[in-house]
Amino acid sequence: MVDRDSWVSNVGFVLAAVGSAAGLGNIWRFPWLTADNGGSAFLVLYLFLVVGVGVPGLLTEFVLGRRGRQTPIGALRALIGSRWGTPVGAFNVVTTVVMLSFYSVVGGWILRYAMSSPTGVYFARPQQYFGQASHGLPAVAFHLVFLAIIATIVFFGVSRGIERVSKVMLPAVVVLLAGLAVWTATQPNTAAGYAFYLDFDVEYLTAHFFDVLGPAAGQALFTLSLGAGSMLTYASYLDEDASLPRDTLVIAVSNTAIGVLAGLVVLPLLISQGTPPGEGGPGALFVALATAFASLPGGPLVATVFFTTVLLAAVTSGINLLETPVATLVDNYDASRRSATLLVTALIAATGSALALVGPAFRFVSGQVVDVMLTVGLFAFLAIGGWVLRDEAVAEFRLGAGRLGGLATPWILAVSWVLPVVVMFSLTTTLVSIVQLPLGSVSRVAIAVLTTLACRIAVTRSTRGGPGRGERR
Repeated sequence: MVDRDSWVSNVGFVLAAVGSAAGLGNIWRFPWLTADNGGSAFLVLYLFLVVGVGVPGLLTEFVLGRRGRQTPIGALRALIGSRWGTPVGAFNVVTTVVMLSFYSVVGGWILRYAMSSPTGVYFARPQQYFGQASHGLPAVAFHLVFLAIIATIVFFGVSRGIERVSKVMLPAVVVLLAGLAVWTATQPNTAAGYAFYLDFDVEYLTAHFFDVLGPAAGQALFTLSLGAGSMLTYASYLDEDASLPRDTLVIAVSNTAIGVLAGLVVLPLLISQGTPPGEGGPGALFVALATAFASLPGGPLVATVFFTTVLLAAVTSGINLLETPVATLVDNYDASRRSATLLVTALIAATGSALALVGPAFRFVSGQVVDVMLTVGLFAFLAIGGWVLRDEAVAEFRLGAGRLGGLATPWILAVSWVLPVVVMFSLTTTLVSIVQLPLGSVSRVAIAVLTTLACRIAVTRSTRGGPGRGERR
């Protein structure tokens, strides 16, 4: 294996990880999901899931990544043997490729809007403009340009490419979003938007709890980049003196704060302009906001700042997704970073172009397919960390953790017993929705519990005493 790159500083790792998480998931996906699912009801449940599932899940990926010292295939193969490690790691790499295939298409949309905003060309007919920009040959062209941008960054490696860019782009995203939030607060008629977003609606959450739970859980996984192995890859470049629990808390809090900040910009602005909550779905960021910008003083300038902010966030997430398959070729097949970057970029250029040309395929992949793959991936990480490598995982957690090392016991208990059932319930809910089975919440809970217990018995028996278990690289 060739010599591996590493982070120059722990700050660089944290900024890169926050940048990965605080991308389109926060600024594109979070506002419209919040609007579609009751506003404050969704926000409260989402925050609860980030703390209860997202933080320990992210810690699990970091533990496996730093202990394995490679990308998913090599790390898991070294930790639990090739029988299970190779297929699980390969599944993670495929997940990042699938995600980036649709992600780069959306990145192309944002690039086009950022370039068009100074003239306000889409203000007059926002719905028609989005329809032309979202699919077809123009969408393919901008997808390829966006992909070329992130490929150039990844080409230069972890320290000279990803870390340097993250140290500039992430602070820029925060500053621009904060400025937009302040500006939004000065606009008339925003009180209703803030009330919808921030006033906790107990009645709505009680009446629609399970309807909101699925999207909130999916958003918690998506926004923290959980289940794909991309965070495992970032952690594989960490030194042993880094505090994993401290870094996880900083990353989760920072990422969540950016998402909440994005909501403070988008939702009050839309509602102040008379746009009903939830209207527009995934296209709300482009169609509904275009309508709002058109009616505001200085609309082209505000639109340019906004879409430039979203573009920067999209780039920081895109480089994280691209790094995993590229580093996999470097780590496991002794490929040079240059050839690996070119090969993976060519693959995603083809798959992303296909999605840009076929609208139904794009919607299916970016929604249900990705939700299922991320959930399966996170369940696998929890099973490995909590069931197979329990003692080794605790030791890795405590390494460099200082006083926070005392949290290892409640963390491993949650990873071993509670979180697998929660994640399996989320997976069951998603699959039931896909096949449209009339299963109630009690039935889904029973299926989640029984399936988790069956998986635990099977995994424990098949990996007991397996080769390479828990070895450090």
